[in-house]
Amino acid sequence: MQKVPDVFDIAIVGGGAGGVLVALHALRRASRAVDIALVEPMGELGEGAAYSAKTPEYLLNVPVAKMSAFARLPNDFLDYQQARHLSRFVAAEWAWRFVPRHEYAEYLRLRLRQAQENSMARLHVIRDLAVAMTDTADGGIGLRLERGRVMTARSMALCIGNLQKPLPVEPDPDMAERCIDAWNYAKVDSIPHDARVIIVGSGLSMADTLLALHAQGHDAAIDVVSRHALLPLPHAQDQAPADFDTDELMRLDLRGRMRRLRELAALAQAQGRSWQSVMERIRPLGQELWCSMSSQDQRRFLRHVRRYWDVHRHRIDPALEASIRAMLDSGQVRLHRAGMRAATVDGTQLRVEVSAGDGCRRTLWVDNIVNATGVELGAHAMKHALLRHCLQNGYARPGPHGLGIHTMPDGSLVAADGNVRNHCRVLGSLRIGDLWESLAIPELRAQAEQIARDLLEKSR
Repeated sequence: MQKVPDVFDIAIVGGGAGGVLVALHALRRASRAVDIALVEPMGELGEGAAYSAKTPEYLLNVPVAKMSAFARLPNDFLDYQQARHLSRFVAAEWAWRFVPRHEYAEYLRLRLRQAQENSMARLHVIRDLAVAMTDTADGGIGLRLERGRVMTARSMALCIGNLQKPLPVEPDPDMAERCIDAWNYAKVDSIPHDARVIIVGSGLSMADTLLALHAQGHDAAIDVVSRHALLPLPHAQDQAPADFDTDELMRLDLRGRMRRLRELAALAQAQGRSWQSVMERIRPLGQELWCSMSSQDQRRFLRHVRRYWDVHRHRIDPALEASIRAMLDSGQVRLHRAGMRAATVDGTQLRVEVSAGDGCRRTLWVDNIVNATGVELGAHAMKHALLRHCLQNGYARPGPHGLGIHTMPDGSLVAADGNVRNHCRVLGSLRIGDLWESLAIPELRAQAEQIARDLLEKSR
């Protein structure tokens, strides 16, 4: 048993995939004995909102070949799958498989244990919630935990992960048990097979919910309500990126970029390729494309382009997309281009009022409401105690357009007064206002490696 120190060299707040990646890279890079705290109150490490689903119906939205925890070892997750499924493993086939999400969390935990066994650093997992922070007299950080403990660290990585948006309207308190978050996978799995369900949102969380219900033999009607009614699109079988000059995109404004991307997609299809090959070509350039736009064009993107970008950029397993289409074609699932306006209890059912863009209202009678509205991006709407404390007390400020919190290119936190807090680094969706692309594993692993390297250097 390790003695838990009073002062840590590095504190990592959040034990989901992002926090584990920071810990993993720090353990692998450490050249001397440093103490690292990983603060996480719930669940198993590496899970968070994304990878906590335990049943095989919930699949990764990215094939195995693209999910390595290490940029320099691009086949590492594929190697893990080979070790796991050796008797039936064909590398070319498994590279493009979409495997259950719980396997990714298991992979991260295994690599973390291996790093611990071979590291000069010491990792201490603290099962508590960080709720407030202060500056210490020696230039470090004090963290107050929910159970009353106060811990200090020379530097900190803020990796709180994705937080879910609330429903568009506040439901009656007495219907709380029948309103289910799509990320509460156990509760989704417990929905009765004959329950009428409405899913609010039509993105990736909706797809997860539909496919989970389908796997359970759900045979009642399902309504999907979304203001834009855009469904997730599939990955293509030809994963190779299209070949074109991306520098020209950087020289264009938003309107010009969108026009050029449509032209390139049409050209690819005319050549027998998929439009997805165009997205694969610009996939590594998402942050550069965002940062090179003017603030005005970024606002236009958020207002007019974002929903269309999301469905083309964040795609799913083609087999799952085909299953969703079949459910729509059968009539079991009905897609409404409308917004949720009210939800009340009426007898034994829930009365949900929705309205379309033309103002036409409709009443849907259901047994359960599933909130699949996705990731909360607005800084002041994020329900996390430490984040709220930082915003309220000037340790942080909202990022561009109110998205996430403001950070420097190296992830350093920017305080309300504009001062840069170099000893506090931020990872993941909290950086979306500055970077836009800051949710997927390729971005998380790059940020985690940089943060680990920089914070180890500061601990000297």
